Amino acid sequence: MKLKDLELFIVAPPAPGWGGRYWIFPKLTTDDGITGYGECYASTVGPKAMQAVIEDVFERHMQGENPENIELMFRRAYSSGFTQRPDPTVMGAFSGLEIACWDILGKARNRPVWALLGGRINDRIRSYTYLYPEPGRESAEFWVSPEMAAEAAVRFMNLGFTAVKFDPAGPYTIRGGHEPAMSDITRSVAFCRAIREAVGDRVDLLFGTHGQFSTPGAIRLGRELEPYNPLWYEEPIPPDNLLEFAEVAKSVRVPLATGERMTTKAEFGTLLRAGGVKILQPALGRVGGIWEAKKIAAMAEVFNAQMAPHLYAGPVEWAANVHLAASIPNLLIAETIETGGAFHQKLIRNSIRWEDGYILPPEAPGLGIDFDETVARAHPYTGTQLHLQMQEAPCDYSRPNHFEGGAPSTPT
Repeated sequence: MKLKDLELFIVAPPAPGWGGRYWIFPKLTTDDGITGYGECYASTVGPKAMQAVIEDVFERHMQGENPENIELMFRRAYSSGFTQRPDPTVMGAFSGLEIACWDILGKARNRPVWALLGGRINDRIRSYTYLYPEPGRESAEFWVSPEMAAEAAVRFMNLGFTAVKFDPAGPYTIRGGHEPAMSDITRSVAFCRAIREAVGDRVDLLFGTHGQFSTPGAIRLGRELEPYNPLWYEEPIPPDNLLEFAEVAKSVRVPLATGERMTTKAEFGTLLRAGGVKILQPALGRVGGIWEAKKIAAMAEVFNAQMAPHLYAGPVEWAANVHLAASIPNLLIAETIETGGAFHQKLIRNSIRWEDGYILPPEAPGLGIDFDETVARAHPYTGTQLHLQMQEAPCDYSRPNHFEGGAPSTPT
Protein backbone atom coordinates (compact mmCIF):
# COMPACT_ATOMS: atom_id res chain seq x y z
CA MET A 1 0.00 0.00 0.00
CA LYS A 2 1.46 3.33 -1.11
CA LEU A 3 0.23 6.92 -0.94
CA LYS A 4 -0.68 7.96 -4.46
CA ASP A 5 -3.00 10.96 -4.87
CA LEU A 6 -3.84 14.17 -3.01
CA GLU A 7 -6.97 16.31 -3.30
CA LEU A 8 -7.67 19.43 -1.23
CA PHE A 9 -10.94 20.93 -0.06
CA ILE A 10 -10.86 24.52 1.23
CA VAL A 11 -14.25 25.03 2.82
CA ALA A 12 -15.94 28.16 4.16
CA PRO A 13 -18.43 27.52 6.96
CA PRO A 14 -21.62 29.56 6.60
CA ALA A 15 -22.08 32.68 8.71
CA PRO A 16 -21.60 33.30 11.58
CA GLY A 17 -18.52 31.19 10.91
CA TRP A 18 -17.83 29.37 14.19
CA GLY A 19 -14.51 27.64 13.70
CA GLY A 20 -12.84 30.30 11.55
CA ARG A 21 -13.18 31.65 8.02
CA TYR A 22 -12.14 28.43 6.28
CA TRP A 23 -11.08 24.85 6.88
CA ILE A 24 -8.49 22.91 4.85
CA PHE A 25 -9.13 19.19 4.32
CA PRO A 26 -6.61 17.01 2.44
CA LYS A 27 -7.87 13.74 0.97
CA LEU A 28 -5.27 11.05 0.34
CA THR A 29 -5.80 7.98 -1.82
CA THR A 30 -3.55 4.91 -1.89
CA ASP A 31 -2.58 2.87 -4.91
CA ASP A 32 -5.12 0.24 -3.83
CA GLY A 33 -7.98 2.74 -3.62
CA ILE A 34 -8.27 3.45 0.14
CA THR A 35 -9.06 7.08 0.95
CA GLY A 36 -8.35 9.07 4.09
CA TYR A 37 -9.26 12.58 5.20
CA GLY A 38 -7.28 15.00 7.35
CA GLU A 39 -7.35 18.65 8.36
CA CYS A 40 -4.62 21.30 8.38
CA TYR A 41 -5.00 23.95 11.09
CA ALA A 42 -2.38 26.36 9.80
CA SER A 43 -3.07 29.91 8.71
CA THR A 44 0.19 31.85 8.63
CA VAL A 45 -0.27 32.22 4.86
CA GLY A 46 -3.39 32.47 2.74
CA PRO A 47 -5.24 29.39 1.50
CA LYS A 48 -3.72 29.48 -2.00
CA ALA A 49 -0.20 29.59 -0.62
CA MET A 50 -1.11 26.96 1.98
CA GLN A 51 -2.40 24.68 -0.77
CA ALA A 52 1.00 24.92 -2.46
CA VAL A 53 2.76 24.09 0.83
CA ILE A 54 0.56 21.05 1.44
CA GLU A 55 1.14 19.79 -2.10
CA ASP A 56 4.89 20.27 -1.73
CA VAL A 57 5.05 18.45 1.63
CA PHE A 58 3.03 15.57 0.19
CA GLU A 59 5.02 15.26 -3.06
CA ARG A 60 8.40 15.75 -1.40
CA HIS A 61 8.02 13.62 1.74
CA MET A 62 5.02 11.32 1.45
CA GLN A 63 3.93 10.41 -2.07
CA GLY A 64 4.84 6.81 -2.87
CA GLU A 65 5.45 6.01 0.81
CA ASN A 66 3.62 3.40 2.86
CA PRO A 67 1.12 5.30 5.07
CA GLU A 68 2.26 3.12 7.99
CA ASN A 69 5.59 4.95 8.06
CA ILE A 70 4.32 7.90 10.08
CA GLU A 71 7.58 8.38 12.00
CA LEU A 72 9.71 8.39 8.86
CA MET A 73 7.49 10.90 7.08
CA PHE A 74 7.38 13.14 10.16
CA ARG A 75 11.18 13.18 10.38
CA ARG A 76 11.43 14.06 6.70
CA ALA A 77 9.04 17.01 7.05
CA TYR A 78 10.48 18.15 10.38
CA SER A 79 14.01 18.10 8.96
CA SER A 80 13.19 19.59 5.56
CA GLY A 81 15.47 22.35 4.38
CA PHE A 82 17.94 21.69 7.22
CA THR A 83 15.51 22.85 9.91
CA GLN A 84 14.68 20.26 12.61
CA ARG A 85 12.75 22.84 14.63
CA PRO A 86 9.04 23.72 15.01
CA ASP A 87 7.55 25.34 11.92
CA PRO A 88 3.80 26.06 12.13
CA THR A 89 3.26 26.18 8.36
CA VAL A 90 5.11 23.03 7.35
CA MET A 91 3.96 21.15 10.44
CA GLY A 92 0.40 22.33 9.81
CA ALA A 93 0.58 20.91 6.30
CA PHE A 94 2.09 17.66 7.54
CA SER A 95 -0.42 17.37 10.39
CA GLY A 96 -3.41 17.27 8.08
CA LEU A 97 -1.72 14.76 5.81
CA GLU A 98 -0.71 12.63 8.80
CA ILE A 99 -4.28 12.55 10.11
CA ALA A 100 -5.38 11.31 6.68
CA CYS A 101 -2.79 8.51 6.91
CA TRP A 102 -4.32 7.32 10.20
CA ASP A 103 -7.75 7.35 8.57
CA ILE A 104 -6.35 5.13 5.81
CA LEU A 105 -4.64 2.76 8.25
CA GLY A 106 -7.79 2.29 10.29
CA LYS A 107 -9.83 1.57 7.19
CA ALA A 108 -7.20 -0.87 5.90
CA ARG A 109 -7.38 -2.79 9.19
CA ASN A 110 -11.11 -2.30 9.71
CA ARG A 111 -10.49 -0.72 13.10
CA PRO A 112 -11.04 2.76 14.56
CA VAL A 113 -7.93 4.90 14.94
CA TRP A 114 -8.10 4.78 18.74
CA ALA A 115 -7.58 1.01 18.53
CA LEU A 116 -4.27 1.62 16.76
CA LEU A 117 -3.11 4.07 19.45
CA GLY A 118 -3.10 1.63 22.35
CA GLY A 119 -6.82 1.04 22.57
CA ARG A 120 -9.63 2.92 24.24
CA ILE A 121 -9.35 3.94 27.89
CA ASN A 122 -12.09 6.61 27.78
CA ASP A 123 -15.53 5.42 26.70
CA ARG A 124 -16.90 8.95 26.94
CA ILE A 125 -15.00 12.20 26.45
CA ARG A 126 -15.98 15.18 28.53
CA SER A 127 -16.40 18.20 26.28
CA TYR A 128 -16.70 21.96 26.53
CA THR A 129 -17.81 24.74 24.22
CA TYR A 130 -17.28 28.45 23.88
CA LEU A 131 -20.25 30.53 24.87
CA TYR A 132 -22.01 31.34 21.60
CA PRO A 133 -25.19 33.36 21.04
CA GLU A 134 -28.31 31.51 20.00
CA PRO A 135 -28.73 31.20 16.22
CA GLY A 136 -30.36 34.30 14.86
CA ARG A 137 -29.41 36.38 17.92
CA GLU A 138 -25.79 37.12 17.00
CA SER A 139 -24.58 40.61 17.86
CA ALA A 140 -21.38 42.43 18.72
CA GLU A 141 -22.87 43.18 22.14
CA PHE A 142 -22.90 39.48 23.06
CA TRP A 143 -19.11 39.36 23.36
CA VAL A 144 -18.93 42.15 25.94
CA SER A 145 -22.11 41.49 27.96
CA PRO A 146 -21.77 39.53 31.23
CA GLU A 147 -25.55 39.12 31.36
CA MET A 148 -25.74 37.60 27.87
CA ALA A 149 -22.78 35.35 28.67
CA ALA A 150 -24.48 34.10 31.82
CA GLU A 151 -27.68 33.42 29.89
CA ALA A 152 -25.71 31.44 27.30
CA ALA A 153 -23.92 29.51 30.07
CA VAL A 154 -27.26 28.38 31.48
CA ARG A 155 -28.42 27.33 28.02
CA PHE A 156 -25.33 25.18 27.51
CA MET A 157 -25.52 23.81 31.05
CA ASN A 158 -29.07 22.68 30.32
CA LEU A 159 -27.79 20.89 27.21
CA GLY A 160 -25.44 18.89 29.43
CA PHE A 161 -22.13 20.76 29.24
CA THR A 162 -20.11 20.79 32.46
CA ALA A 163 -17.62 23.42 31.28
CA VAL A 164 -17.85 26.58 29.17
CA LYS A 165 -15.20 28.94 27.81
CA PHE A 166 -15.34 32.69 27.29
CA ASP A 167 -12.78 35.40 26.47
CA PRO A 168 -13.84 38.90 27.55
CA ALA A 169 -10.37 40.22 28.37
CA GLY A 170 -9.88 42.67 25.54
CA PRO A 171 -8.08 42.75 22.21
CA TYR A 172 -5.36 40.42 21.02
CA THR A 173 -3.03 42.38 18.79
CA ILE A 174 0.05 41.98 16.61
CA ARG A 175 2.03 44.02 19.14
CA GLY A 176 2.79 41.26 21.64
CA GLY A 177 2.06 41.37 25.35
CA HIS A 178 0.44 44.44 26.87
CA GLU A 179 -0.93 45.50 30.23
CA PRO A 180 -4.71 45.01 30.38
CA ALA A 181 -6.84 48.11 30.58
CA MET A 182 -8.62 48.44 33.90
CA SER A 183 -11.90 48.28 31.98
CA ASP A 184 -10.84 44.89 30.58
CA ILE A 185 -10.10 43.62 34.08
CA THR A 186 -13.44 44.93 35.32
CA ARG A 187 -15.31 43.26 32.45
CA SER A 188 -13.46 39.98 32.99
CA VAL A 189 -14.39 39.90 36.66
CA ALA A 190 -18.00 40.79 35.80
CA PHE A 191 -18.17 37.87 33.34
CA CYS A 192 -16.81 35.42 35.92
CA ARG A 193 -19.15 36.70 38.62
CA ALA A 194 -22.26 36.60 36.42
CA ILE A 195 -21.55 33.15 35.01
CA ARG A 196 -20.61 31.65 38.38
CA GLU A 197 -23.80 33.03 39.93
CA ALA A 198 -25.84 31.59 37.06
CA VAL A 199 -24.39 28.06 37.01
CA GLY A 200 -23.21 27.57 40.58
CA ASP A 201 -20.95 24.55 40.94
CA ARG A 202 -22.50 22.61 38.07
CA VAL A 203 -20.21 24.04 35.39
CA ASP A 204 -16.48 24.79 35.26
CA LEU A 205 -15.42 28.21 34.02
CA LEU A 206 -12.68 28.23 31.38
CA PHE A 207 -11.22 31.71 31.12
CA GLY A 208 -9.84 32.25 27.64
CA THR A 209 -7.27 34.79 26.58
CA HIS A 210 -5.20 34.77 23.41
CA GLY A 211 -1.65 35.53 24.43
CA GLN A 212 -2.29 39.25 24.69
CA PHE A 213 -0.69 40.18 28.02
CA SER A 214 2.73 41.00 29.33
CA THR A 215 3.87 38.83 32.22
CA PRO A 216 2.95 41.42 34.88
CA GLY A 217 -0.32 42.12 33.08
CA ALA A 218 -1.23 38.45 33.03
CA ILE A 219 -0.52 38.24 36.76
CA ARG A 220 -2.64 41.33 37.51
CA LEU A 221 -5.64 39.93 35.64
CA GLY A 222 -5.16 36.36 36.85
CA ARG A 223 -5.24 37.35 40.51
CA GLU A 224 -8.59 39.05 40.00
CA LEU A 225 -10.05 35.81 38.62
CA GLU A 226 -9.07 33.65 41.59
CA PRO A 227 -12.28 34.10 43.68
CA TYR A 228 -14.32 32.47 40.89
CA ASN A 229 -12.09 29.36 40.76
CA PRO A 230 -11.79 28.86 36.98
CA LEU A 231 -10.64 25.46 35.82
CA TRP A 232 -8.01 27.23 33.75
CA TYR A 233 -6.54 30.54 32.60
CA GLU A 234 -5.75 30.03 28.93
CA GLU A 235 -2.69 31.36 27.10
CA PRO A 236 -2.35 34.59 29.09
CA ILE A 237 0.97 35.55 27.45
CA PRO A 238 2.28 35.22 23.87
CA PRO A 239 3.21 31.66 22.92
CA ASP A 240 6.72 32.66 21.87
CA ASN A 241 7.58 33.37 25.53
CA LEU A 242 7.60 29.77 26.74
CA LEU A 243 9.63 30.28 29.90
CA GLU A 244 7.51 33.23 31.04
CA PHE A 245 4.53 30.92 31.58
CA ALA A 246 6.30 29.66 34.70
CA GLU A 247 6.51 33.20 36.07
CA VAL A 248 2.75 33.62 35.69
CA ALA A 249 2.09 30.17 37.16
CA LYS A 250 4.08 31.03 40.30
CA SER A 251 1.99 34.12 40.95
CA VAL A 252 -1.57 33.10 40.04
CA ARG A 253 -3.66 30.46 41.81
CA VAL A 254 -5.53 29.44 38.67
CA PRO A 255 -4.09 26.60 36.53
CA LEU A 256 -2.62 27.76 33.23
CA ALA A 257 -3.51 26.11 29.94
CA THR A 258 -1.96 26.66 26.52
CA GLY A 259 -1.01 25.01 23.26
CA GLU A 260 -3.25 25.81 20.29
CA ARG A 261 -0.50 27.85 18.58
CA MET A 262 2.35 25.51 19.47
CA THR A 263 3.79 22.79 17.33
CA THR A 264 5.71 19.59 18.04
CA LYS A 265 6.88 18.00 21.25
CA ALA A 266 9.85 20.40 21.39
CA GLU A 267 7.72 23.37 22.44
CA PHE A 268 5.50 21.39 24.79
CA GLY A 269 8.54 19.74 26.34
CA THR A 270 10.04 23.13 27.17
CA LEU A 271 6.79 24.19 28.84
CA LEU A 272 6.67 21.05 30.94
CA ARG A 273 10.30 21.24 32.04
CA ALA A 274 9.89 24.88 33.03
CA GLY A 275 6.83 24.08 35.15
CA GLY A 276 4.71 26.69 33.44
CA VAL A 277 1.61 24.75 32.42
CA LYS A 278 -0.17 21.61 33.59
CA ILE A 279 -2.98 21.66 31.01
CA LEU A 280 -1.83 21.19 27.41
CA GLN A 281 -4.07 22.15 24.47
CA PRO A 282 -2.54 20.89 21.22
CA ALA A 283 -4.40 21.50 17.99
CA LEU A 284 -3.88 18.23 16.14
CA GLY A 285 -4.05 19.90 12.74
CA ARG A 286 -1.00 22.00 13.63
CA VAL A 287 1.02 20.20 16.31
CA GLY A 288 2.41 17.50 14.02
CA GLY A 289 -0.53 15.14 13.85
CA ILE A 290 -2.00 12.38 15.96
CA TRP A 291 1.25 10.52 16.66
CA GLU A 292 3.07 13.66 17.76
CA ALA A 293 0.15 14.52 20.06
CA LYS A 294 0.29 11.01 21.52
CA LYS A 295 3.96 11.58 22.36
CA ILE A 296 3.13 14.90 23.99
CA ALA A 297 0.45 13.19 26.08
CA ALA A 298 3.01 10.62 27.23
CA MET A 299 5.48 13.34 28.21
CA ALA A 300 2.71 15.14 30.08
CA GLU A 301 2.03 12.03 32.18
CA VAL A 302 5.54 12.25 33.63
CA PHE A 303 4.86 15.83 34.76
CA ASN A 304 1.39 15.02 36.16
CA ALA A 305 -0.11 17.23 33.45
CA GLN A 306 -3.35 16.74 31.56
CA MET A 307 -4.46 17.06 27.96
CA ALA A 308 -7.30 19.18 26.62
CA PRO A 309 -7.23 18.97 22.79
CA HIS A 310 -8.08 22.31 21.19
CA LEU A 311 -10.63 22.88 18.42
CA TYR A 312 -11.23 26.04 16.47
CA ALA A 313 -11.39 24.41 13.08
CA GLY A 314 -13.49 21.85 11.24
CA PRO A 315 -14.86 18.38 11.98
CA VAL A 316 -11.91 16.29 10.78
CA GLU A 317 -9.57 17.79 13.36
CA TRP A 318 -12.41 17.27 15.84
CA ALA A 319 -12.49 13.58 14.90
CA ALA A 320 -8.71 13.29 15.30
CA ASN A 321 -8.97 14.91 18.74
CA VAL A 322 -11.64 12.40 19.74
CA HIS A 323 -9.51 9.39 18.82
CA LEU A 324 -6.50 10.78 20.69
CA ALA A 325 -8.68 11.60 23.69
CA ALA A 326 -10.15 8.10 23.75
CA SER A 327 -6.67 6.57 23.96
CA ILE A 328 -4.89 8.60 26.67
CA PRO A 329 -5.12 8.23 30.47
CA ASN A 330 -4.40 11.89 31.27
CA LEU A 331 -7.33 13.41 29.41
CA LEU A 332 -8.96 16.39 31.08
CA ILE A 333 -11.52 17.53 28.50
CA ALA A 334 -11.86 18.13 24.76
CA GLU A 335 -13.15 21.19 22.97
CA THR A 336 -16.18 21.01 20.74
CA ILE A 337 -18.24 23.70 19.05
CA GLU A 338 -21.65 23.84 20.70
CA THR A 339 -23.08 20.30 20.49
CA GLY A 340 -20.97 19.46 17.48
CA GLY A 341 -21.88 22.46 15.36
CA ALA A 342 -24.57 22.20 12.71
CA PHE A 343 -22.23 22.67 9.75
CA HIS A 344 -19.53 20.54 11.36
CA GLN A 345 -21.96 17.66 11.62
CA LYS A 346 -23.37 18.28 8.14
CA LEU A 347 -19.88 17.90 6.64
CA ILE A 348 -19.47 14.48 8.25
CA ARG A 349 -23.13 13.38 7.96
CA ASN A 350 -23.61 13.39 11.75
CA SER A 351 -21.12 10.56 12.17
CA ILE A 352 -19.78 11.70 15.57
CA ARG A 353 -22.23 11.41 18.43
CA TRP A 354 -22.47 13.90 21.27
CA GLU A 355 -24.57 13.01 24.29
CA ASP A 356 -25.28 14.98 27.48
CA GLY A 357 -21.97 16.80 27.62
CA TYR A 358 -19.80 13.96 26.31
CA ILE A 359 -18.43 12.90 22.93
CA LEU A 360 -18.75 9.20 22.14
CA PRO A 361 -15.70 7.78 20.31
CA PRO A 362 -16.65 6.38 16.89
CA GLU A 363 -16.61 2.64 16.37
CA ALA A 364 -16.35 2.73 12.57
CA PRO A 365 -13.00 2.14 10.85
CA GLY A 366 -10.46 4.92 10.54
CA LEU A 367 -11.56 8.25 11.91
CA GLY A 368 -15.09 6.90 11.86
CA ILE A 369 -16.48 9.85 9.93
CA ASP A 370 -18.46 10.01 6.71
CA PHE A 371 -17.01 13.06 4.96
CA ASP A 372 -19.48 14.63 2.51
CA GLU A 373 -17.48 15.85 -0.48
CA THR A 374 -20.62 17.29 -2.10
CA VAL A 375 -21.17 19.61 0.86
CA ALA A 376 -17.47 20.53 0.92
CA ARG A 377 -17.47 21.46 -2.78
CA ALA A 378 -20.66 23.48 -2.35
CA HIS A 379 -18.98 25.78 0.21
CA PRO A 380 -15.61 26.85 -1.27
CA TYR A 381 -13.68 29.65 0.36
CA THR A 382 -13.25 32.51 -2.10
CA GLY A 383 -12.00 35.27 0.21
CA THR A 384 -8.52 36.59 0.78
CA GLN A 385 -8.34 36.83 4.57
CA LEU A 386 -6.67 34.35 6.89
CA HIS A 387 -8.47 31.78 9.03
CA LEU A 388 -8.13 34.21 11.97
CA GLN A 389 -6.48 37.61 12.03
CA MET A 390 -5.16 39.71 14.87
CA GLN A 391 -5.89 43.36 15.52
CA GLU A 392 -3.23 45.90 14.54
CA ALA A 393 -4.45 48.76 16.73
CA PRO A 394 -3.12 48.74 20.29
CA CYS A 395 -5.18 48.25 23.43
CA ASP A 396 -7.34 51.30 24.15
CA TYR A 397 -6.94 52.65 27.68
CA SER A 398 -9.25 55.67 27.29
CA ARG A 399 -12.47 53.86 26.38
CA PRO A 400 -13.72 50.26 26.61
CA ASN A 401 -12.23 47.79 24.12
CA HIS A 402 -14.82 46.12 21.92
CA PHE A 403 -14.16 42.97 19.97
CA GLU A 404 -16.05 40.01 18.56
CA GLY A 405 -14.46 37.07 20.29
CA GLY A 406 -12.82 34.49 18.06
CA ALA A 407 -15.47 34.42 15.36
CA PRO A 408 -15.53 36.72 12.35
CA SER A 409 -18.77 38.55 11.68
CA THR A 410 -18.81 37.28 8.11
CA PRO A 411 -17.22 34.20 6.54
CA THR A 412 -15.26 36.20 3.94
